[in-house]
Amino acid sequence: MKSVEAWKRKMLKNPAFRKEYDALEEEFALANELIGARAKAKLTQAQVARRMGTTQSAVARMESGRKLPSTASLVKYAAATGHKVEIRLTKAR
Repeated sequence: MKSVEAWKRKMLKNPAFRKEYDALEEEFALANELIGARAKAKLTQAQVARRMGTTQSAVARMESGRKLPSTASLVKYAAATGHKVEIRLTKAR
């Protein structure tokens, strides 16, 4: 069986797939930041959820990258993991 990375490299050669993949870049970048913050804090999703006053499934949805969370949710997540939110705009590619 091929590795996920090998499959991804192959699929990214398809222009239609590449377009959709690139469209999700921001959502996945945010998800990666959230998961990284939780990992650095050495917390489980359930622990973050308790600190935020929400459910583990809500934290899992935030970390999935499927939908952008609200700013208020990001602030709560950051505080729960010992971080703060910084928002900045950068030049589009």
